[in-house]
Amino acid sequence: MKSIERNDHLEGVLRLSAHEMATLMLLRDAPIDLGKATPDVIALRRAHLVKLIESDDGKLRFVISANGDAVLRALEAG
Repeated sequence: MKSIERNDHLEGVLRLSAHEMATLMLLRDAPIDLGKATPDVIALRRAHLVKLIESDDGKLRFVISANGDAVLRALEAG
């Protein structure tokens, strides 16, 4: 039986796929309707990088959160 090691030094490290990064960049400029959410959007929500808001027309939309914006700003600065 193979032992599974825990990487405590990696706990709390954010790992995003290329698709999730692209989705985050798209969401910075254009909200996505709830009904058009992809698995990438759902993963970003679980990571608290996007949030749901109700628009003026009453529709629920995903938009980038403050945390998501901070991630993109950090990448731009890096």
